[in-house]
Amino acid sequence: MLDFFPSRQISWYMVRLFLTRTFAVLAMLVAILLTLDILGESGDILAYQGNGDPQLWHYAALRAPQIAATFLPFSVLLGTLIMLATLNQNSEIISMKAAGLSAHQILAPLLVAALGVSMVSYLFNERIVTRSTAMLTAWQAVDYGPVPPSSGIVVNPWVRDGNNLVNAAIVAGRGAEVQLRKVEIYNRIGNTLTTMVQAPKGHYDAKTKSWLLENARQFDVARGTMRDVGTVRFGRDIRPDQFTLATVNADALTFDQLSAAISDLHDAGRPTAELEASLWHKLSGPLSALLMPILGSVAAFGLARSGQLFVRAVMGMALGFAYFVADNFSLAMGNLGAYPPFLAAWAPFLLFLLVGETVLFRTEE
Repeated sequence: MLDFFPSRQISWYMVRLFLTRTFAVLAMLVAILLTLDILGESGDILAYQGNGDPQLWHYAALRAPQIAATFLPFSVLLGTLIMLATLNQNSEIISMKAAGLSAHQILAPLLVAALGVSMVSYLFNERIVTRSTAMLTAWQAVDYGPVPPSSGIVVNPWVRDGNNLVNAAIVAGRGAEVQLRKVEIYNRIGNTLTTMVQAPKGHYDAKTKSWLLENARQFDVARGTMRDVGTVRFGRDIRPDQFTLATVNADALTFDQLSAAISDLHDAGRPTAELEASLWHKLSGPLSALLMPILGSVAAFGLARSGQLFVRAVMGMALGFAYFVADNFSLAMGNLGAYPPFLAAWAPFLLFLLVGETVLFRTEE
């Protein structure tokens, strides 16, 4: 098995080149995209009274992991292309082939390194990205103001109470311990909005099996007047799980948490196909880094002096970006119910694995 790899010196040399270029590209992309993102969001962040530079840095700390996780596969692709094109330009690939190494043997160290990157990416998503996504989503739900400390946060769910609609900016807790923040009730007669009730917080009353709002205010649409109504009781037919399961943000949940949420939704008779596709994509997404050395390998082979090196690099980039397009399209079809969840998550990976291997065999093996 070890004979499949080149010598230890060559393997470590290629792995070092691969990792340094991949993470250098990632750092560059994160720095540029995070700067542009902060420029776009700074107005909304600073619009909240009392926010300043610390809040901007806090936003950057929460947003950077999301950008890094999103663009890590792109960085692996670009790092692979830069590395292999350089090795080809310097005739190092030709020297390896002259020593009797096949194309797959040359790529073997990169595949092992890419597998390691995939594992790091999965752990990074589970440990850091999900938490930063949940915190950032909750912070944005209160317009970058103070977020109440809680666990099990659900953001911006909508629930129907008969003909009326109920919205809460933040839902925290589970079961009878559910707490609501920034609640709005839209009371309707037929399709006509009559009154709006707003309250900073509310909770579930297990004794009466209804919901209580505190310090509520009511706006009369016809009169255009606002008045204080104090404590308001509503939603005797609304179960706590209708708020906690109304909005499940797959990006803010770990694999186990999302699996548990899907199970709860399934028991409640709710559709879960979209979330199941996201669940499988938590595995296939990080594993896409393993594809990039194969798709970008077309830049490694062929004579550099033939003038086709640039064309080969463009072909490798085109194959890589075609995978990302196919992956997003497949997930969209899964969300619409056109593809089964497992197929929506894994079909692009398996398809482009075959495409990459076919190109590699046809051109080099």
